[in-house]
Amino acid sequence: MGIIAAILVISILGLLLGLGLAIADKKLAVEKDEKLVKMEAIMPGANCGGCGYAGCSGYAAAVCAGEAEIGLCSPGGNALAAKMGEIMGVSVESKERMVAFVHCNGNSEVTKQDFEYRGIKDCAAAFIVQGGPNGCKEGCIHLGSCMSVCPAGAIYRDDKNMIKVDPEKCIGCKKCTTVCPTGVIKMIPASAKMVVACNNHEMGAKVKKNCQVGCIGCKICQNKFPASGCTVENFLSKIDYSKDTSELEAASEACPQKCFVKRG
Repeated sequence: MGIIAAILVISILGLLLGLGLAIADKKLAVEKDEKLVKMEAIMPGANCGGCGYAGCSGYAAAVCAGEAEIGLCSPGGNALAAKMGEIMGVSVESKERMVAFVHCNGNSEVTKQDFEYRGIKDCAAAFIVQGGPNGCKEGCIHLGSCMSVCPAGAIYRDDKNMIKVDPEKCIGCKKCTTVCPTGVIKMIPASAKMVVACNNHEMGAKVKKNCQVGCIGCKICQNKFPASGCTVENFLSKIDYSKDTSELEAASEACPQKCFVKRG
């Protein structure tokens, strides 16, 4: 009888404690903002951090709290931005989708090698050693650290050992730009048909010494083709895609170093 009584007492106590916890959960529960619930439901769930927040939930909360602007989610793009605007009751302008691009067209065939690197297969590790094995210290090191951090599998190595980005797969999270020690990976509009595949800011003579396809800052693209959208700053040509680029292809053909790359 003593055992049965003990079991009954424990069971009753368990029931009462469970009931108390259920009541406390309802009484003490913090009601979630209805807008936040809707916002979290439409997030892509990539949790890539490209928006500047720890994850999709963090970004959604920041938007609802008025601490972040709508449209920072690259994977969601304009479609997600429009839905977020509806929830928040504001109009949102569409933005050009941005994708990563490796601004380097030099491999071991056209770029001078200062030494043979035999260390850890990591770009940051190689960069510590005299800026990497390449003569050009601002180009791609080709060890593929960016490939390992890409959550979308958009970065690959082609048959010439060049690191490339598939614009169709790129979600614009910018993780590759963060991990790259030379800063050779930058974001460009997904619609860009031509890109200057160089990141070297050195004077022309030094560039030619180290790379056969590097920009020498000659300004032919800028001066002879004013409608190319090209401007040369610190010995490197850059394209302003917001300007008239009707002469861009002609400028690329006139480039003595052939450092322009056609896309698409």
